[in-house]
Amino acid sequence: MATLSLTQFLTLDGVYQAPGGPEEDTTGGFDLGGWVFPYLDEDFGRFVNEVFERPTAFLLGRRTYDIFASYWPKQTDPDDPIAGRLNALPKYVVSTTLASADWPTTTVLRGDAADAVAALKQRLDGEVQMHGSGGLARTLLEHDLIDRLHLLVFPVVLGKGRRLFAEGATPSAFRLAESRFTSKGVTIQTYEPAGRPAFGTIGE
Repeated sequence: MATLSLTQFLTLDGVYQAPGGPEEDTTGGFDLGGWVFPYLDEDFGRFVNEVFERPTAFLLGRRTYDIFASYWPKQTDPDDPIAGRLNALPKYVVSTTLASADWPTTTVLRGDAADAVAALKQRLDGEVQMHGSGGLARTLLEHDLIDRLHLLVFPVVLGKGRRLFAEGATPSAFRLAESRFTSKGVTIQTYEPAGRPAFGTIGE
């Protein structure tokens, strides 16, 4: 059975929308895309390269698939560790509207997202990685299907945009498995699910 990991870029106020560029995702009139750029450094690149050394497959939401498929197949440098993995390894995209996937080694998963991903985890081995795909991630978190979260929190507040942990999310507890930071102030926290939260009163 495979494990499913999520690598997600977040602002201090929890926004994940359009980290990579102004036109990446303007849904809802979002006009603050590209907020990751000022914080890229060697520490950030080193972590990302480490992550891409591990996958056996990738899982993507429809919007992330469209973004990735428009860029990564054009990156043909054999020494690029990210492009090499993304272009060669199996990719699974969860969608009810995508008719077919032109990016080689891509399979479209149809039907209920949680059921499809649970079945995928059962039949695969190794580490299946999600990158971005915040909408799909929220659904899978609700069904306890994500085994490890790498949350990269950037020192910026946007005040608007889509959030990973939105109002109404299921109360959940996590265990901190690893923590590091970059020279430009990005904190990289790795969490594993730890069931539901415990509650009490301070001082009693």
